[in-house]
Amino acid sequence: MIKHIDFHALERIRKRINRLYGPSESQYLLERTVALIGRYGVGLEGFNHADRWDETTSVLITYGDMVQNGNETPLQVFKRFADQYLSGAISTIHFLPFFPYSSDDGFSVIDYRVVDPKLGDWKDIAEVGRGFRLMFDLVLNHASRKSRWFGDYVANIAPYRDYFIEVDPESDLSAVTRPRALPLLTPVHTLHGDTHVWTNFSDDQIDLDFSNPDVLFEFLDILLFYIANGATIIRLDAIAYLWKQISTNCIHLEQAHEVVKLMRDLLDMVAPEVVLLTETNVPHEENISYFGKGDEAHMVYQFSLPPLLLHGLINGDASHLTRWAASLNEVPDHCTYLNFTASHDGIGVRPLQGIIPDDELNKLAERIKELGGHVSTKTNSDGSESPYEMNITYFDALGDDPGQVTDLHIERFLCSQTVAMELRGVPAVYFHSLTATRNNYAGVEETGRARTINRFKWQEDELQDLLAKPRSPTARVMKDYLHRLQLRSQYKVFHPDASQTIIDLGPELFAVERVWKKEKVICISNFTEQYMEFKSDDRLPGLNESGACSDILTGRRYMGEGKVIALNPYQTVWLLC
Repeated sequence: MIKHIDFHALERIRKRINRLYGPSESQYLLERTVALIGRYGVGLEGFNHADRWDETTSVLITYGDMVQNGNETPLQVFKRFADQYLSGAISTIHFLPFFPYSSDDGFSVIDYRVVDPKLGDWKDIAEVGRGFRLMFDLVLNHASRKSRWFGDYVANIAPYRDYFIEVDPESDLSAVTRPRALPLLTPVHTLHGDTHVWTNFSDDQIDLDFSNPDVLFEFLDILLFYIANGATIIRLDAIAYLWKQISTNCIHLEQAHEVVKLMRDLLDMVAPEVVLLTETNVPHEENISYFGKGDEAHMVYQFSLPPLLLHGLINGDASHLTRWAASLNEVPDHCTYLNFTASHDGIGVRPLQGIIPDDELNKLAERIKELGGHVSTKTNSDGSESPYEMNITYFDALGDDPGQVTDLHIERFLCSQTVAMELRGVPAVYFHSLTATRNNYAGVEETGRARTINRFKWQEDELQDLLAKPRSPTARVMKDYLHRLQLRSQYKVFHPDASQTIIDLGPELFAVERVWKKEKVICISNFTEQYMEFKSDDRLPGLNESGACSDILTGRRYMGEGKVIALNPYQTVWLLC
């Protein structure tokens, strides 16, 4: 039963509906919104924005079948792994799409309301949710060609016959921004005739028509269904491409932003504790536009961070990272970044646009190839080719030799992950970064897809054996990684809302100061393979004025003025002043 509706939020929704579908539809669609709220109920009493995240918040990105044993459902195996290793270090599990699918490793969804039986069921998801918060994907740009929705479209059955976008192949679509180099339109034979449908990502992923309000309300219902099943973060997949309008570039259209804002208004009433996260792998300024004026996404991915960290540590030069981090604007109130270095996708290059010169970017791409990775390219307007995405495990991307793992390799990798932890925002770690996974060449050969290089599936006994060997790269990385996350969670200065100041200490070092009330931490990382010493000076007033400070990561204490800080190759210190 509805106890209270925020009529201010409801009025905002009415205005958004009006902008999307016109005044003639607004009253009817507003009534549908009220009915939807009635079905799921209203939000928490006394909710505080601070409840969404704090210094203990961290995310593990994983597929539901990342650890398997052949006897139990993968989700049951994952729960055992998570309970044994992740408690106290990871707060939130991001299960990548775990629904029945036909391609793209889950992102071509057949049924949005069912857990893939190969993984488990909703009870298994709920069991993981007993020990961790949960993050789900809302894959709302497209649906599988094998879905009932598309089957009913082909059969001309309502309401799904109006769910997809038909386009005359003679239309001028030259302005459309493409995420993949595949045909934009796919021919389809239906009961109402031969036609072409919009397929932005592949001919198995049929784009949905959000100019039809029935499609929007289908996904609003799915959104609330996921929340009812435990999701506390919702990732809006490929949201930038949501709205199509011929003669435009069909990316970041005003209507796409309006849909995100409408979802935000709905959650403010029904589930204010839930975070909306937008996934837009584009240049930084375009990416952060999804914060709106603090009325859109709560959180956006920090897409420029992974390639910038990679570039800096491979070259022993943090200059570009320092300049970029210092240029970041303040985020709106109650908003933050998701700081990640790797995910199920490759390392995007577009977010480096305007940050790193083209010649340095090309050198980085060549280095990735030398380390066994793949680099996809895009065709520029002048006909030239430039890197688009680098496919390699992040661990191997920071190596010295594809054939072996050295101590410097491990320290360089851990440095990259530690920097991501200390920056303002919520840290997110991909499963294969946590386990120091090597390139999955056999998987690429089997699937023919470059992204499979970073989507290896562990057998439980194999992973357990490696973790039981203290000197194995997997055991060393995972132990240190989780320990640093646990230490981070004990200090308010790492709250996503704590202030951040970037300090330029020269190209060899990356430094950031985090402050929460009277607590201050200065984080300094050596981006080179050389031992370094530096003396606190006017560039580090907080460190110079403090009578004593200690490194959170090692416990070492530094006393008096003019402190000399020693850094081993790729070492990071978190100096508590």
